[in-house]
Formats: sequence, structure tokens, C-alpha cells
Amino acid sequence: MSTFNPRQFLLDLYGSAVAAVSAEKCLPAYLPTPPANGRTLVIGAGKGAAAMARAVEQHWRGDISGLVVTRYGHGVDCQRIEVIEAAHPVPDAAGLRAAGRMMEMVRGLGENDLVLCLISGGGSSLLALPAPGITLEQKQAINRALLRSGAAISEMNCVRKHLSAIKGGRLALACAPARVVTLLISDVPGDDPGIIASGPTLPDPTTCADALAVLRKYAIELPAGVREHLQSGAGETPKPGDPRFARNEHHVIAVAQDALEAAARHACAAGITPYILSDGIEGESRDIAIMHAAMARQVAARGQPFQRPCVIISGGETTVTVRGSGRGGRNAEFLLSLGVALEAHPAIHAIACDTDGIDGSEDNAGALYAPDSLARGEALKLRARTLLENNDGYGFFSALDDLVVSGPTRTNVNDFRAVLVL
Repeated sequence: MSTFNPRQFLLDLYGSAVAAVSAEKCLPAYLPTPPANGRTLVIGAGKGAAAMARAVEQHWRGDISGLVVTRYGHGVDCQRIEVIEAAHPVPDAAGLRAAGRMMEMVRGLGENDLVLCLISGGGSSLLALPAPGITLEQKQAINRALLRSGAAISEMNCVRKHLSAIKGGRLALACAPARVVTLLISDVPGDDPGIIASGPTLPDPTTCADALAVLRKYAIELPAGVREHLQSGAGETPKPGDPRFARNEHHVIAVAQDALEAAARHACAAGITPYILSDGIEGESRDIAIMHAAMARQVAARGQPFQRPCVIISGGETTVTVRGSGRGGRNAEFLLSLGVALEAHPAIHAIACDTDGIDGSEDNAGALYAPDSLARGEALKLRARTLLENNDGYGFFSALDDLVVSGPTRTNVNDFRAVLVL
């Protein structure tokens, strides 16, 4: 172990995890048979949508056309499928125009036509088409409030579905009577396809009453028109069992577990025993970090529940209730809280990154933690506890030059965490 480099090992785990859930690796096996007597239209949305569209172009036998929308900076060159970039996590006018164009594009299709819908995380913000009577500005304000509230992704997407003219199955209804095949890269704990990007092509079991309950839970103020839209039931979505979905199908082609297992294989090859804790951890980032720290300390001190050297790997989507004014990101917040809880334990290192390459809305994927991180911060007059209370994990790790900046990965199965105990 004398030549072992913990930092490079953790970076390599993250790289292995991301590579395992790339569109080029995961998508081709799920492509449907081209229609014999109809056209094929490709649509989609999400941080991975452009890479998914390119994979379709490279492997499709026959004519295709279409449009996908992705986050700014996440586009790739496609020859037959148009790629539009828009804002995430708060929608903008570019996403509004793209969603409108997509709805127009799918209208008038016939029963012999095929719609191939490519969905990945981020699609909720990128397909920004408010329901009648609701403005983009109102959706932006509600979205910002939800992002700051600490709401889980399933709760946020429940609200988004019921304020939309395209999400919650409405896009599929616009495609009818064409057959819709949806391929999804999951960024949600549990991999429920109806939650990914707010399920634009899948029926929705949630209700307007559920959406109102979420908004009450987090004390989010609503304009009178938006409240009336939900209370009246005008925002209700098509439900499971609706015959208009009968010919459609969907396939989840990549999930967090795939990424975790790839990282585990890499760890084994390096001689470190991996343990996958869970692929669906949710909760406050700082609280989840305290739990991870306690487990790592138990391993280091008592060899329970695992013997060291080992690496504890986990995924899912944590949340941050924003109370400060710092530059955060849930993975940087996780690591800063972890560092505070570990109290410079000499045997423990960690990485926490988002598999899409963007930690929240920042320019980094996440960060690295080492036993000397807090001491190096103190030398720069940075008190970890103070920065944590200000939700400024980005500022702390940036000052240490310990941010992980991968650039857009063009896939997204959410958080990747690895805690190494030597």
C-alpha cells in the first residue's frame, strides 16, 4: 500500500461510475425495431438527452428526425436530430420555446408512426411549458422556492407535473395515436420512471391535492391563479390505466446501481474491498454525512461492520435546506459536514460528486476530502463549521483546490459518494 494514492483512487472510482452509465454504453441495446410503414420521430429532454440522441443516430437503421433539449453546455453535435440548450435547474424562455416546438412537432402523427422519447434527469426544468393561465415567471419562482426548501425530488416533480402542459404524461397524449417508446436514464432514488424528469410520457398516479400538500409542507407562497389551478383540479394529470397509453412502452436503461457496481469493480481491481451501502439515499446532505462519518469511524476503530481497508460507496439524491448565502452544492455540503464529523481522522478519505458533472448549479461535479482538509482550511482562516452553516461547501473546497471539475458528463444518475477507510 506504500504507493497507493487515495486521491487518485477516489477520482478513478468516480470516473468508472460515470463511464458505466453513458448513453453510448447503455442505449443501443434498447432501441426498438423501426416501423415498417411509418416515420420515426426522436424527442427528448435532460442533461443526457443530446448524448442519447447522438447514440440513436449512430445506431439507428433508417430515417429519423426530431428535437431534444438539454442543459446549457451539455449539447453535442448531431446530424439529424436538432439539439437545443436551455436553463437548469430554473427554467428559462429557451426551454419554454423548445417545449412548445416539441408539442407542435408531435401533433398529427399517425398510428403507424413511432416516437422515440429520450429522457434523463434535468428534463423537468428543460421542458418548461406552463399550464394555461400560469406564467413562466410564476413557475420560476415556485421552482426556486422548492429548490431552497429541502424538498425531495419526488415532491418537487409532483408539483411540477400539475403546473405543466407537457409533463405528467401530457407529452405522450399529444403524440397519440403514434406509438411512444421512452428510454430513460434515472436520476431519482427508487428509479420510478414516472418521477424521472416529471414523467412527460408516462401516466401519473399523483394528484393536484398531493401537489398542494407538498406546497403547504414547505410553506411555499402561491399566486392566487396557481392556487386556483390546483384546487379546481384543472391541473390533473392522466392516470394509470388510461387506454391512450396502452401501445406505449418504456425502459430504464441506466440507474445509480450500475454506477456503484462499476466503481465497486474498480475498487476490487485496486485491492480495496468495496461495500455498496445503498443506491437510493435521501435526506439532508449534512445529516447523511454524519451517518457516513459514524460508520467510517466504527470501521476504523472496531472493524465493524466492515474490515479495513475498504471503501463505502453510496448513491441517491440528498437535499440541502438553504439557510446561508454561500456557494453550495449538495455534494460539497456533504463533504464539509463529513469533515467536521470526522475531526481529522487520519485513516479516512472521501469523494462526493454528481454524476452529471454539476453539483447543484455550480461549475464543479463535487469535491475531495482528505484527513488534512480542515487543517489546511484553518491555515487559510476558513472555519469549516462556519462555512457549513453558511452553505458554503464550494467556497471551502475551492480554496483548498479540492473541487472535482469534470465538465458536463452528459449522463445523470445523481450523487456518487465513496468513503475510503485505510
